[in-house]
Amino acid sequence: MSEKFDIAIVGGGMVGASLAVSLDGLGLRVVLIEAVPHDSASQPSFDERTTALSNGSRRILETLGVWAAVSGAATPIRKIHVSDQGRFGFARVDAAEQGLAAMGYVVPNRSLGTALWARLSRSESLRVFCPAHVTRVHPTDRSVELAISVVRDERAGAAESSAETLVIEARLVVAADGAQSAVRSAFGIAAEVRDYEQTAVITTVLPQRFHEYVAYERFTATGPMALLPLAEGRCTLVLTLKPDVAKAALAWSDEEFIAEVQRRFGFRLGRFLKVGRRVPYPLSLTRSDRLSSGRCVIVGNAAQGLHPVAGMGFNLGLRDAASLAELVADRQRGAQPDLGDGTLQADYDAWRAADRSGIIAFTDGLIRVFSNPLGAVQRLRNLGLLAFDVLPPAKSALSRLSTGASGRIPKLARGVALR
Repeated sequence: MSEKFDIAIVGGGMVGASLAVSLDGLGLRVVLIEAVPHDSASQPSFDERTTALSNGSRRILETLGVWAAVSGAATPIRKIHVSDQGRFGFARVDAAEQGLAAMGYVVPNRSLGTALWARLSRSESLRVFCPAHVTRVHPTDRSVELAISVVRDERAGAAESSAETLVIEARLVVAADGAQSAVRSAFGIAAEVRDYEQTAVITTVLPQRFHEYVAYERFTATGPMALLPLAEGRCTLVLTLKPDVAKAALAWSDEEFIAEVQRRFGFRLGRFLKVGRRVPYPLSLTRSDRLSSGRCVIVGNAAQGLHPVAGMGFNLGLRDAASLAELVADRQRGAQPDLGDGTLQADYDAWRAADRSGIIAFTDGLIRVFSNPLGAVQRLRNLGLLAFDVLPPAKSALSRLSTGASGRIPKLARGVALR
């Protein structure tokens, strides 16, 4: 006999866990399936990286009752400074000029994972299988059958006796299992993958001068680099390099690495004094052909995996989760129709289309424009930065874009609870 659920979420990373929290208290039977415990060193979502949260994302987490547990580890971004190496043009955005306390917040992924999973542990309506893998997906007209391999004792390692196979049924399955989504593939949804032929080397640096809560985005000949403010004057560094250069950079001494960062960034923050452990992440654009198929809906990186430039990936995925949860809540207040009958999927597709296409075009366009070696393009983008710096409407438009404040805004992002 299989256990029956209304919604099965496959993937308990930042977006999947946020969706599970959003659905709590709506009177649904929800199951969350995740392969790696949130506090494991091998958990790819809640690792040593940091995430830049927009104000809209902060409000979603606040409405869900998660922000209070995260805020102590969050660092505000009060200003944004964008420049192009070798050019005099630059652009600045000041939160105070936009009437905001901050443009966003930098949060350690581990802190966010701890807060989300602590909130999930208090749910009485959520069933969690972790560590567990989906081994088979079988859609039918009325439900989706999932076979799950559940590890009962992690200490048993990979021993056969440590795993048990269970079968569950769900009216709706949510693919939140990342850019290489197995659930997305099981429902026959293809995804376009464009290799940027770049690797992000991510680490922490300590500059000589205090960052004053400024986030820096600097475009160089080999790719963008970002410095995001952290506590105690430290900064998260995201350095984009060609794959072969990135491989070499991992073997450089701390002094060699700091010298290269200094050459690319300059001395706005004085000299860089220390650097932490360096971790490489290959960069690509992954975009699913559709956002739903049959009884499956796709969210987060399973729907779109973005270049980290402008830090919009998780914020977009969180709006996926908030939008889907709102549509589910609306149906629960009605006649409680079958969540997988296709109407919810159609509404989700229509709602997310403009936000999704706009953010993908914006981030991909930045990479294309600022990596173009043609002199004419370089001069135009330099003038564009200068023009942006003196045009308040452009800055307001960027602020709205970064917070998702266009089109239909999810209730959670407006501070309105779903129940």
